Amino acid sequence: MAAASADAGPGGVFYGWTVVTAAGLVLFMAYGTQYAFGVFFAALVEEFGWSRASLSGVFSLYAGVYSGFALVAGRLTDRWGPRAVIAIGGALLGVALAAMSGVGALWQPYVLYGTIGALGMSTAYVPCNATVAKWFTRRRGLAVGLASAGGSLGTFALPPVAHLLVSRLGWRWAYVAFGLAIAVSLNVLALLMRRDPETSGLAPDGDPPAGAPSASLSRERAWTVRRALRSRAFWLLFGVFAATWTPVFAPLVHLVPMARGLGIPPLLAATLVSALGGAALVGRLVLGGASDRIGRRGALAVALALQTAAFVAFAQADRLPALYAASLMFGFSYGAASTLFPAAVADVFGREHAGSLAGLLFALAGSMAALGPLAAGVIYDHTGDYRLAWWLSAGCNALALLLLAAFRSPEAAVADEAVAGAAHN
Repeated sequence: MAAASADAGPGGVFYGWTVVTAAGLVLFMAYGTQYAFGVFFAALVEEFGWSRASLSGVFSLYAGVYSGFALVAGRLTDRWGPRAVIAIGGALLGVALAAMSGVGALWQPYVLYGTIGALGMSTAYVPCNATVAKWFTRRRGLAVGLASAGGSLGTFALPPVAHLLVSRLGWRWAYVAFGLAIAVSLNVLALLMRRDPETSGLAPDGDPPAGAPSASLSRERAWTVRRALRSRAFWLLFGVFAATWTPVFAPLVHLVPMARGLGIPPLLAATLVSALGGAALVGRLVLGGASDRIGRRGALAVALALQTAAFVAFAQADRLPALYAASLMFGFSYGAASTLFPAAVADVFGREHAGSLAGLLFALAGSMAALGPLAAGVIYDHTGDYRLAWWLSAGCNALALLLLAAFRSPEAAVADEAVAGAAHN
């Protein structure tokens, strides 16, 4: 017990909250930089005259690579722990962003941002949230919500910073500044991340350790990746999040260009992304914490219904107030859904392989997000507006709701089969 309390943290505070704080700051920097892409997008289009579809392809490649490589990042997090994974990712992302300052041809952003930067970004979402999920059980939704809130704060704070840097220093030096900040901050924060409470002599939620350090994890080892792949629950979760994430990046890439096309000044257009980020912060905290009480499934249903409505609102918006309303609704729902995903994976399949399973699901479902920005750009280039893109996005989220209604946890499915078999006999 003495060893456990000594490792609890300053003032006896459970070290899991230090992990939450560090993860939140990593996500603040990584996602704040990611969602500043719309600001750089406008500057690149203005300087080089590239079409929106061709430049949207950079972000689509980025989304596909970083989502797909999350499988490797998750497995490495389970094997090596989060420190090394996040540090390597921070170096890759920082170098890629700084190198973007020298681009002059369209293929270069595809290599630098779409590939190298994406490999670095893959070490943020899954390693951070899967690690936090391992440190908590009863308060898992709240803990993951607090960590994920860092990403929303970054989305709120960094796009206006990017706009100011671009306007005062130019987009090239702005990329250098973002690259250096990412490389330094992620490597420092990685030092605070620890694999799980058991390897530190602690127990989840700060409870007194019971038995051997690995006792609580050993009860969850049955759900290996191979076994999960054979379950209906895994593939239904995949369907829910694939349908949710396919259109999710479209507003984050095209909201600023859409607003500017409606005659909204550049700085006001950038604040739409900030409004989205602020609402995502609220969504992560409110529905993340509420999911510990009402259940992950009910909270996710609320988030998906709101996201469907948000895309319908984008399709109808033609002025700044309507865009703000749609952005706030989308941000709240997007933030909540992305927070509930790693918590749901740990709930259904246990903590032992949470990184590998979250990484696999994110690789399969999250890679679908590469389609959204590219499809929206193509639709705009052919129709002159984004209305069809938003309606198709609403349809994807409606499909996710239907799949969620069909979801049953593996244990519930086995119980239902047993009841059905007894009734038949």
